[in-house]
Amino acid sequence: MQQRSKHRFANLPQGGENPLQYAVTQRDKSTISMVRDAVEHKQTLMAYQPVIRDMSSKSIAFYEGLIRVLDPTGRVIPARDFMPVVETTQLGREIDVLSLRAGMMALQHNPNLRVSINMSARSIGFKAWTNMMQRWLSRDPTLGERLILEISEQSAMLMPELVADFINRMQDQGVCFALDNFGSGYTAIRYFKELYFDILKIDGQFTRGISKNPENRALITVMVSIAENFDMVTVAEQVENEEDCEVLRQLGVDCQQGYLFGGPTTRPYWAINPDKQKSG
Repeated sequence: MQQRSKHRFANLPQGGENPLQYAVTQRDKSTISMVRDAVEHKQTLMAYQPVIRDMSSKSIAFYEGLIRVLDPTGRVIPARDFMPVVETTQLGREIDVLSLRAGMMALQHNPNLRVSINMSARSIGFKAWTNMMQRWLSRDPTLGERLILEISEQSAMLMPELVADFINRMQDQGVCFALDNFGSGYTAIRYFKELYFDILKIDGQFTRGISKNPENRALITVMVSIAENFDMVTVAEQVENEEDCEVLRQLGVDCQQGYLFGGPTTRPYWAINPDKQKSG
């Protein structure tokens, strides 16, 4: 009985270990294990969400590709539930490679499609990611003209000089860049002169409920002005109702993305009806 009791409690926090920290650590280990199994067994897929450029006609500027993994029960797990845990690990780099591969395949099979793919600044020097990008662009240089790479504000600020050099090199091959989740971090505005992002995606914390939030309207007015000054297209994220949509349009936001226009789907039009081509 004594031996069984020791085994039973062997994994509980010992000594002065913080119980909350222990719980977080165990949760993160479980998440990493789940993602690693999904990657090893090829249990990943992409969901695509439209970004709308004309509010009246609802014409689509591009689709954002969002990686998903399947847990052992087959449940689809969105990136927001695992990327914060794996982003700084080798597994995070492998996820970026899988995202890039899926996006490039979609572009290759759909000549009128334009797609954005998320990546971490940490993947810039990752050999497998770099090699894959160059293989696809060597195979078909026009793919770069329809590819957008999204780097979050927080990630870009980890190594702005490296990101700036990377953007310059890839833009020469036609690739566009989006600064994702703008406003969620602590971007030094001076870096805008060096980074040359093409698209500024405004974080959803500023867009949700903006029709009833004068403070956020003032902030987005400033963001739009910054984007215009640096010749960037603006995209409002997480737009969920017509009232917010109209306010954002009046504030001069170029494009909008959110459940008002369609949620991420793992069955985009080109997977359901390959013969139907929409302009991107």
